[in-house]
Amino acid sequence: MKKRHAFLHSDLGEMMMRTALIAFCLVLGAWGCAAVSKPPPSPAPTPAPKPGTAGLEFHPVSHASFAIAAPEATIHVDPVGEPEAWAGSKPADLILITHAHGDHLAPKLLAGLRREGTLVLGPKVVVDELKYGEAMANGDRRTVKGVTVEAVPAYNATKERLQFHPKGRDNGYVVTAGGKRVYVSGDTEDVPEMRALKDIDYAFVCMNLPYTMTVEQAASAVLEFRPKVVIPYHYRGKEGPGELEAFRKAMAADPAIEVRLLKWYEPPPKP
Repeated sequence: MKKRHAFLHSDLGEMMMRTALIAFCLVLGAWGCAAVSKPPPSPAPTPAPKPGTAGLEFHPVSHASFAIAAPEATIHVDPVGEPEAWAGSKPADLILITHAHGDHLAPKLLAGLRREGTLVLGPKVVVDELKYGEAMANGDRRTVKGVTVEAVPAYNATKERLQFHPKGRDNGYVVTAGGKRVYVSGDTEDVPEMRALKDIDYAFVCMNLPYTMTVEQAASAVLEFRPKVVIPYHYRGKEGPGELEAFRKAMAADPAIEVRLLKWYEPPPKP
């Protein structure tokens, strides 16, 4: 009798253990299935890039006037024209003036574009006329809000053009912003200082007569200092639009240099 009771207790205990084990396996399996079937959590949304952080943006206004949107600052170059033409640009942190000619310097407009904290840089002749700003001579360097500005020579070298831009008076600029070097020629010819430029990413190069240089001069200089991108500007003079197609053909001698055309002028009115 005792042996029978012992057998029954043993059998009952084994049955209970099996039942418990099966229940445990069922629970474990259900948890495993849920863990496998549950989709992974969605990644956090990527924040939209802030304006200007993707690199440099160039906004042509007219002729020799444009804005540079850089991660560090907004820069206006030789702003002229109507105030409405500048409405799409952020207020300038820095304004660069190359020289005092009317297609590069507009004191009344400049007064309206300036904001508290805006710094105006230009050659002495410009600062003297404006009665404000900071003068830069050829060779000077300034760093403003993380943007480095180097003043480089801009002048005429051809005998019959010397009166337009005498050597030492006006500036071109090399602006370093957003990790890039941008050359702004101002009004100049293909002078040795231009040809000696190094490591230029973007070059704004003038080409019109009688005030600056020919298409052939401009192309020859660009092929020598080899920017990554050349942007013709200031190419409409008294003779009409510059020969952009001729410039592009000349630049084909170095396919590594991109010729980028921006909209500087409205189409001429139909007769």
